[in-house]
Amino acid sequence: MISERLIDLHEGWQLAEMAVAPAGATLAGLAAAEWLPAAVPGTAHGALLAAGRIPDPFFGRNEAEVRWVGERRWAWRLGFDVEGELAPHEELVFEGLDTYCTAWLNGERLFASDNMFVPRRVDVRPHLRPGRNELLLCFEPPLASAREVEAVHGKRQLWNGDSARLHARKAQYHFGWDWGPELLVSGPWRPVRRHSWSVRIEDLQCRSEVDVAGRRATLQVAARVPGAGTGLRCAFELLDPEGRSVAAQTVAADAAQATWNLADAQLWWPRGLGGQPLYTLVVRVLDGQRVLARDSRRIGLRTLRLVQVPVQGEAGSSFHFQVNGQDLFAGGANWIPDDSLLERITPARYRERVGQAAAANMNMLRVWGGGVYEHEAFYEACDEQGILVWQDFMFACGVYPANAAFLASVRAEAQAAVKRLRHHACLALWCGNNEDYMIAESLGLAGPGVPAERFEARAIYERLLPEVCAALDPDTLYWPGSPFTPGDAKSSDATVGDRHSWEVWHQQMLPYQRYGDVQARFVSEFGMQSHPSLALFESVLPEEERFPESRTVQWHNKAGSPAGPDGHRRLSVYLADNLRVGSTLADHVYATQFVQAEAMRVAYQDFRRRWQQPGARAVGGALVWQLNDCWPVTSWALIDSSGTVKPAWHAVRRALGTLAVAVRLEAGGARLAVMNGGTADVAVTLRLRLFAMDGRQLVDMQLRQGVPAASSVEAAQALPAFTDPVVAELGAFGADGAELARDCAWTEPFKFYRLGGARIDITAQGRELQLSCDSPVKGLWLTGNGLALSDNFIDLMPGAPRSIKSQIALPNTLQYVAVDHAVRQIAIF
Repeated sequence: MISERLIDLHEGWQLAEMAVAPAGATLAGLAAAEWLPAAVPGTAHGALLAAGRIPDPFFGRNEAEVRWVGERRWAWRLGFDVEGELAPHEELVFEGLDTYCTAWLNGERLFASDNMFVPRRVDVRPHLRPGRNELLLCFEPPLASAREVEAVHGKRQLWNGDSARLHARKAQYHFGWDWGPELLVSGPWRPVRRHSWSVRIEDLQCRSEVDVAGRRATLQVAARVPGAGTGLRCAFELLDPEGRSVAAQTVAADAAQATWNLADAQLWWPRGLGGQPLYTLVVRVLDGQRVLARDSRRIGLRTLRLVQVPVQGEAGSSFHFQVNGQDLFAGGANWIPDDSLLERITPARYRERVGQAAAANMNMLRVWGGGVYEHEAFYEACDEQGILVWQDFMFACGVYPANAAFLASVRAEAQAAVKRLRHHACLALWCGNNEDYMIAESLGLAGPGVPAERFEARAIYERLLPEVCAALDPDTLYWPGSPFTPGDAKSSDATVGDRHSWEVWHQQMLPYQRYGDVQARFVSEFGMQSHPSLALFESVLPEEERFPESRTVQWHNKAGSPAGPDGHRRLSVYLADNLRVGSTLADHVYATQFVQAEAMRVAYQDFRRRWQQPGARAVGGALVWQLNDCWPVTSWALIDSSGTVKPAWHAVRRALGTLAVAVRLEAGGARLAVMNGGTADVAVTLRLRLFAMDGRQLVDMQLRQGVPAASSVEAAQALPAFTDPVVAELGAFGADGAELARDCAWTEPFKFYRLGGARIDITAQGRELQLSCDSPVKGLWLTGNGLALSDNFIDLMPGAPRSIKSQIALPNTLQYVAVDHAVRQIAIF
């Protein structure tokens, strides 16, 4: 028997447009000049862009100029050589074909595929020949193909994109979304390989039971081994996080399973609660001492529960996660695909983006249902950095069909996704869809008193998907949708389940200062828009269009309603309510980012302060919409598509710190909150200072406050009555006097006051900035070439200088801007 070989088929591909479906004569008639070099994994858009045949779809309004690409049929061909003896099994493995694809090898039709999320493995031994072989993939235009299916099964209601997308098992955001372009890409978006084998490992699963208190774990491992015959053995081995073998067992390959009892188990924790040790499970198929096949998984040992119990003194029940017996507030964000051309997202980029979430003190990301089941690098980064993953299945904002063919395709998709991802320690929850119950309710297809059969997609979310999860991953939670409310209630119910709180920005367009009014047991979506960084914005705007009201600026804001794009109008309302805004694009970038940052500060603080005590977990988590962007756009993202963090990222980082504080001005005083996300009780000294706008200090007081682990406490503090506007600054300090957290509350709105008279002094000492002022400064935002600061977008008060560290050597000059202060460039060395 020969050992398996897995050969990448990624080099040497070519792409050509096909007027009709490929046949031998059609291909022979294509001139060599019609074929372009192409990369796999890749897309037609990516190949055409690399060849200079289309302009950058992200620049200006080029999105419309490249629409034709998605309307054409594209053939991909590869010539590859076969040398030597063939293995008993020769297969071509297609990990992802987007979407309507037919494959041929040496003129023989192999299959037709219509689901980009279902890998294909096909036996090609009868078709391979010595020497040169030709593989051909033909991708039909996605929208036209989806419309053919829609013509059979009927139009359905949806939010975002063309209604035909509901019949296409393709990344739904490709059809256009309220933050993304319409780029109907096609192509082999994941690897293509030749797999030669006598025996292979088809499936490897490890289930664990963890005794947290005893630091013990029982592991059950199993593998399915096609081709296993008499005499072949399967060797299982477990390596600890340091790479030492801690368990091993060799069994017959045709009954490959083992059970281990592990002492001194190292537990995996979400970030902030402990470390993320990862064990490695290795399996080898042996013929004597020779390894015929090998596979491995990295796993973490932990328990995870979704806790839904009564909330003290309130209606409904909690919705919060508990890991290894420890309650945690799930503070994080929603994740969308990080590019419209998925092949451009490298493992390094995944690690960078997940690292930015971790650096913002996030412990959960929700993979949203209109994108893709992400690359392995994303989940590995989450495993390593302690980021829990709420994983949607790929359904979003629509009334999906439930005919037999569609259900069969969805079942194959779900089985592939669950098998691939179930071993990850980060995986916290499988979720059926995004907002499909909401749209069904809006159409009278679901909700209190509505017969269940009216919403036929329940067959997917309440039967098919939970069946797949129960069979293949019974240890991971399943939740039917986001948002979802158990029982006969609407998905907007704030007392049970999870909720999307869009009364701010969407719906009533409430002031962001009222986020406390739209809290829920778990707020899985909320957000506020802003422009991307000025540098990124200007890089995609023609020079003559670089002003706030330009057509291209509006083009790069996809937010809208059934009446059409209206994101620019909503932004204008929030700006007008809060700030005086200058006339330049730079002014508007700062102003929109200011409003977003303030909204996020208010939201995360108001949600997190309701975490309270055990038995009173009124809000169990908050996931902002959204962490990232797929192109340069005005959106709800905290990080723009260049990877540049916005001011809101810093606001979120502070609000989700292990220890965080919040202060609110109210009649006769201030309300103070201290949030402790750690595993130990803490005692802090709170310092509350009150300033007039001219810099006079009106109050300076200190008080001691104890805060139990994993809880929040609040207190009201009386203050003298003041008729003029004031600023309150609350700081928390440890026993050694070190500052642990800080927050400020202002008499709002900011547009009523002149703050530009403050003197701001900035000096540098090595890699540290010293900042001071003589009167209050709001929203000080520092930028510079490569500047990476430990804190930014700060409120600066008179008194001792504020120290901010730089992660790299400081540049010679930097820029700063603040409310009512024009952009200023200064030399610091």
